Amino acid sequence: MAFKPLHDRVVVRRVQSEEKTKGGLFIPESAKEKPAEGEVIAVGEGARKDSGELIAPAVKVGDRVLFGKWSGTEITVEGEELLIMKESDILGIIA
Repeated sequence: MAFKPLHDRVVVRRVQSEEKTKGGLFIPESAKEKPAEGEVIAVGEGARKDSGELIAPAVKVGDRVLFGKWSGTEITVEGEELLIMKESDILGIIA
């Protein structure tokens, strides 16, 4: 990727949601919500303490994560829509 986030920022690719419900109903594109789950594509070097010491990020490239519904800023890199957000906007890692 030609984009590297700075500090404690993370670049995430949204994971596409299911096309139908558990009951078998198909969901039209206009009724779908944007998924709050994604895959980490790039990670910055981490935040810094007041003393200047580096705090390593808790996520790494390839992790599947959950994030808040309104988290991040949508960006387009090499024709692909991605999200860039602070690491603190990530709610958890899916094991």
